Amino acid sequence: MTETPKRVVSNLEYLKKLFIMPDSPDKFVEFGHELLEIIHDFFQEKGGIHSSISLPELSKIFDQITIPDSPLLIKDVLSEIKSKVIKHSVKVYNPYYIGHMTSAIPYFMILLEMIIAALNQNQVKIETAKASSFVEKELITWLHHLIFRRKDIFYENHTQDPRVALGSVTSGGTLANLTALLVAREKAFPPRGGFQGVRTNGMAEALNHYGYKRGVIIVSSRGHYSIRKAVNLLGIGDANVISIPVDDHNHIDINKVRRKVKILQEDEEIKTKIITIVGIAGTTETGNVDNLEALGEIARNANTHFHVDACWGGPALLADDYRHLFKGIELANSVSIDTHKLFFCPMSMGLILFRNEKDLNLIKHASQYIIRKNSVDIGRFTIEGSRPFASLKPWASLKIIGRQGYGLLFREARESTDYMRSILDHCGNFETLNIPELFILNYRFIPETVRDQLAIWKKDISSSEDKDIKKIAAKKTKKSNNLINGLNIKLHRALRMDDTTFVSRTTLESTRYRPQNIVVLRAVLINPLTNREILNEIVETQNRIGLSIWKKFKSAFIKICNNTT
Repeated sequence: MTETPKRVVSNLEYLKKLFIMPDSPDKFVEFGHELLEIIHDFFQEKGGIHSSISLPELSKIFDQITIPDSPLLIKDVLSEIKSKVIKHSVKVYNPYYIGHMTSAIPYFMILLEMIIAALNQNQVKIETAKASSFVEKELITWLHHLIFRRKDIFYENHTQDPRVALGSVTSGGTLANLTALLVAREKAFPPRGGFQGVRTNGMAEALNHYGYKRGVIIVSSRGHYSIRKAVNLLGIGDANVISIPVDDHNHIDINKVRRKVKILQEDEEIKTKIITIVGIAGTTETGNVDNLEALGEIARNANTHFHVDACWGGPALLADDYRHLFKGIELANSVSIDTHKLFFCPMSMGLILFRNEKDLNLIKHASQYIIRKNSVDIGRFTIEGSRPFASLKPWASLKIIGRQGYGLLFREARESTDYMRSILDHCGNFETLNIPELFILNYRFIPETVRDQLAIWKKDISSSEDKDIKKIAAKKTKKSNNLINGLNIKLHRALRMDDTTFVSRTTLESTRYRPQNIVVLRAVLINPLTNREILNEIVETQNRIGLSIWKKFKSAFIKICNNTT
């Protein structure tokens, strides 16, 4: 029988006690111990990755429509959090959960979060963030040095210089990319003559003043959706994002970028300003890195801002094993990074870093009561106002784990990725569909008989001299792939219901079957607790469930094979 929570008489004396640290730590420690026990129990809990409750059932637990009136005891609210929230949260730390970039975190992160909450620093202003402002700027310097490798004297002069900012901390990659594109927009349409700048006069007047009809962003088809959100907010417009196809390895097609830039620059009828070219250093769907060196050269020749979205892959620069993938990143004008991904920090924090220490001055702002014009407040350089002391997490983690430690974690992730790819390739009923560079593997379940038949039709398409045979083979290939797409969608749903493992799903146009869209399963193999035995179990589970679903699809495939038209 559930005990009814005890109501508290609301009075000022009781409320004041909630704001004062007890004279004796015993009471505080008691609640802290209880909270840590709840968290520990959650981590130790056996069973599925998701709780068995359905979403409609969960909605009924949280259907109270009015704000609580009288207070409850802290212990009763903790109990409610345990039974209603923690019990039904996703076990993203589980080594069988390899579907997303949200993964396990080191246990000390929980302690750092407690410190952040206890200090409650507000990074917008030095008066509410004294030491933490300097910690944040030091962290920014570390990562700026990692990426751009400027001379030591540069960092000695600018790390703690309040007049400039090498970058800023954001709530995540979306705000980091937004900041980069905002700066790029300001650089594209600077004040001149009677034009006071795009911040003051807006995009329409900026285009008119400089004689352009449009301003565009160039990015690959693997670009993150935050790029489009940013251009919407900046008034550039979704229609002005030019999406360049990728090659067979999910890198932006450099030749197509060059051609597109040339076309845009030579078009006198629709005069276009290229606001920025974006390179991806770790695509979120496939884990691949664009040719940053070539993109940097194109951007320089086009006299435009070069931004690198390294939200996923950026931290891999810590390991020398991966530095070659990022050749040319030092040419970027700006680079975005997330710490809640490969830095193994909790949600959510990003950074935007600028090669030129004066770039963020282009968006600097001030207010009368806070971030005044001549203050040292770092909030002068950020889109966001109030922000928590989130930088403590990666700052401490880089000290606790170190570059060598991160290198070992990435090596483990690489080995897990290679091992899973190997067992999939040798199973017979799977097909890997990308060459992973940064720990993301794309594949699909496809019975061996279908794979063999697709290989035969591929040979017919490429080598047969009979046009009818080519046409029929192409048609059967397309229909079979559509059938296997449906199979993999059902498999993904079945895996969610099985709930012993989890992978995500996406659709790619860049596989060996291009231009046909192929549904793929997506594994993100960064959890250091995911071992070979677990990966074998995951593949065995997917194979077993896939074969059971295939029974309902088999007759449709036979029909495709027997069709002669």
